[in-house]
Amino acid sequence: MTRLSDATAHTADAHAVAPARLYRALAMAEVVTWTLLLLGMFLKYAVQVTDLGVRIGGGVHGFVFLSYVATTVLVAIDRRWPGRDLALGLGSAIIPFATVPFERSAERRGLLSSRWRLLDEPGSNPVERLASFALRHPIATALVTLVVVALVFSGLLAAGPPTEWFD
Repeated sequence: MTRLSDATAHTADAHAVAPARLYRALAMAEVVTWTLLLLGMFLKYAVQVTDLGVRIGGGVHGFVFLSYVATTVLVAIDRRWPGRDLALGLGSAIIPFATVPFERSAERRGLLSSRWRLLDEPGSNPVERLASFALRHPIATALVTLVVVALVFSGLLAAGPPTEWFD
């Protein structure tokens, strides 16, 4: 594979957060936001005190969920995960508190790394080339990703609770 120029790799390295570290942080954030959402649901439905916890916890959880999904896809592309592992990683975000056990399993099985492979390689297919470009331009990528996540998040907010989508 072709190595990117040393200047490009060095510039990207200065901004890069290690995939294992990023994935671990988002896995933990998912656990925290699941807790907030479930606590909010308890207050709304069991105790019938307020729905504020669902609105706040649900909003924060939704944003972290979408961020975790985007990061799972990026790490899977970078590390060339088999489809099964990608599906398990994405599925772990749907099951409360499953992201941390999945992250630990991925770490043990060598699916995570302390370095982005696509910082050194341009990628061997269009998807890898896009991921490589994104990793080499982290600030622009973060801004675009935040905008996309915010748009998806806004669309989901406008759609209302999932329980009302098919009524």
